[in-house]
Amino acid sequence: MSEATDDDDALVARLSLSVTRLARILRQQEGKGLSPAAAAALATIITDGPITLGELAVAEQVSPSTITRVVSGLERRGLVERVIDPTDRRVHRVRMTRRARRAIEVYRSKRNAWLAEQLGLEDPAARERLATAVKVMESLTASAGPDPVEQQAEVDASVDVPAVVD
Repeated sequence: MSEATDDDDALVARLSLSVTRLARILRQQEGKGLSPAAAAALATIITDGPITLGELAVAEQVSPSTITRVVSGLERRGLVERVIDPTDRRVHRVRMTRRARRAIEVYRSKRNAWLAEQLGLEDPAARERLATAVKVMESLTASAGPDPVEQQAEVDASVDVPAVVD
């Protein structure tokens, strides 16, 4: 590996700021949505679920009472459900519902429409440079693994999962 230069430091700072701003703008495309705590908890449930409330509290670095309140709100919105652990019936776990997956798909659709509109304002050379940058960003984030929402959809399609009443 080569040694970092001042130019690299400046690039890292610009990239970090740009990614943070873009993430904020994309979150705003959802409109009226979840609180940051609820969105973070739902993301963890999607990634790591089904998960116990204790495991979720540890993952989110909040108190058990806080996570109980957050999960209750997600449950009222029909985004998560509590299920009994098949190996220990005393344990309840939380998992995302089909409604949550649909909500995520709608959100992604809105976000992608906004991005497509913005890219349409750029010239072809800029879009080509962005395509190259996206490959680099995909490489940087590859260790995060595949999309857990898509993985859960594949699992649900392969087994008979009871529908969630809307």
